[in-house]
Amino acid sequence: MFALLAALPVFVLAGLPMLGYLAAALAWIAQRGIQVVVGRRAAASDDPRTVVGLAAGSMILRSWIVAGAVFGVGIAAGDSDGLAAAVLAISLFTIYFAAQLMLRPLGDGRAIP
Repeated sequence: MFALLAALPVFVLAGLPMLGYLAAALAWIAQRGIQVVVGRRAAASDDPRTVVGLAAGSMILRSWIVAGAVFGVGIAAGDSDGLAAAVLAISLFTIYFAAQLMLRPLGDGRAIP
């Protein structure tokens, strides 16, 4: 979330398309909300098949949400908006993924989708 907020002044000062920022931000927040909800359900389950099913379904759904937002804004508003949304979404994922790699060993060992 910090990276998303930090990107806002960059978009404003660089004159980048705000519709691209908005689309990527809403998609990112939605997919993170889904990840939290599904992660709680998976953590509460004792059935490994349920955990794997929730994790796999969540990853597919969340990627479709972000990709749909990027393509949607690109088609609806133009290439520059789509490109801005794509760059922001990729940047957010890269920062999130790197943070998870650094912080995961500090966790309790249970995988969260």
